[in-house]
Amino acid sequence: MGSISNPDSRYYRSSSDSPGVYGGPFDKDFDKLSASQQDLAKEKMSEKDIELANDEFIEAQIIEESQHQINYRNCSWQKTAGLLFSEYICLAIMSFPWSYSVLGLVPGLILTVFVSLTVLYTGLIITDYVAAYPHVTNVCDIGQHLFFGSKVVWYVTALMFLLNNTLIQALHVLTGAKYFNTISDNSTICSIVFAVVTMIICFLLSLPRTFSSLSSVAYFSAITMFIAVLLSMIFAGIQEHPNGYDELKEAVSWRLFPAKGTTYVEGMSAFLNIVYTFVGQITYPSFISQMKRPKDFKKALYIVTLCEVITFALCGAIVYVYVGDDYMVAPAFGGLSGNYKKVAFSFALPTILFLGSLYGNVSSQFLFLKIFNKDSAHRNNHTIVGWGTWIGLNLFLWVIAFIIAEVIPFFSDLLSLMCSLFDCWFGFVFWGVAFFKLKRLHYSKLGESKLSVFKIFHRATPVGKVEVIINIFLIGIGIYILGPGLYATIQSIILSYQANAYGSVFSCVSNAI
Repeated sequence: MGSISNPDSRYYRSSSDSPGVYGGPFDKDFDKLSASQQDLAKEKMSEKDIELANDEFIEAQIIEESQHQINYRNCSWQKTAGLLFSEYICLAIMSFPWSYSVLGLVPGLILTVFVSLTVLYTGLIITDYVAAYPHVTNVCDIGQHLFFGSKVVWYVTALMFLLNNTLIQALHVLTGAKYFNTISDNSTICSIVFAVVTMIICFLLSLPRTFSSLSSVAYFSAITMFIAVLLSMIFAGIQEHPNGYDELKEAVSWRLFPAKGTTYVEGMSAFLNIVYTFVGQITYPSFISQMKRPKDFKKALYIVTLCEVITFALCGAIVYVYVGDDYMVAPAFGGLSGNYKKVAFSFALPTILFLGSLYGNVSSQFLFLKIFNKDSAHRNNHTIVGWGTWIGLNLFLWVIAFIIAEVIPFFSDLLSLMCSLFDCWFGFVFWGVAFFKLKRLHYSKLGESKLSVFKIFHRATPVGKVEVIINIFLIGIGIYILGPGLYATIQSIILSYQANAYGSVFSCVSNAI
């Protein structure tokens, strides 16, 4: 459907009109409009009408789903907080000590706080954006909505979305094999067997159909991982020496700032490790789309951000200071000696298994909800076709993840690669653009449509001007990560392969830490 300059009034109503199909301002035909047409329709409505329409849109979904066996929009903010905790209180925290060893303690801590604040800020933008446009239910819908309503953009975003999530699944298959090799002191069992075991367990954990049903396991995962982090800090402090300690070397040393000779590639890889751990916005729209009160997402976001920045900073600093530069590895469990390493690493097992399954579940839900429309019995009820498709999608994604894990057998550089390719968009660029789209919607209520960035800046309050600058900066960071960041990651991978730092493809050799 082409662009229209004067959308037909049947697609929107004022609050004084008779209710549409959802009991509010949106008529039943509103969802049939293209993104640009929906924007034009909303420009005809007041702020109050839009808020009323969005609330009634969500209420209608909840009422409609209550008549089905499977209810998607039933997640409270407390349950959503559990999902976020499991996403952030994760194994990637244990790469922070390594990042600090490269960057130095002071730059490492500054970057930790800086990135956490940018993620919090962009999370608030996402919440406002989904509140303004409740018909967008995932990051792919948002990508299309942000960039000209193009279906091509939707498909490109969907490809990045699925690749990002599948790489995270692969990372957890790889880490699961690493855990089982480490805990068993294995020298006889092929590592591929442990990878298969991890894949099967993760596949089973990813089978629940709604995010609400995953929340209890999510909290358990986050709590056990926090215990693992806490034990790592304690054990690093009380152990006599770090793992691999050489008495001929000087005592354990650490630095406030980077060592002389630290290369751009090393510094960028360390920075990207920090960014990867924080940047989880790719799942936010999916989580919000299943909340009973989407605006409450901000409550979960504030609580999780406060907890994560404290945990990340303390873990990175304490473990780095006690393990030191010469014995630092990623994940940092490898810097613990003997049983200390095994005990701390064991508490991370629920996270290794669950977080991978969560990302597999997010991808499977995305595909499943595209295969079956909202009126399909297979989508909303327990049918053989529905469950067969659901199980098949999860199994397919986990098989792909297993293959990737065996072909790309490394940890830190995989995090950096994922960050360079995907987090530049899903962590920064998208949400800077979303800010300006929300501003244009706001000014359209005042009779000024399609304002340029310069005009938005000119009309803004002093605080608003700062926000404009911040969002331009966010877009710039994303582009920088995609360009020089990707170059640094590729160079790091090349250098590591040249140094034989990685194992071979489908190798039986133990990858224990």
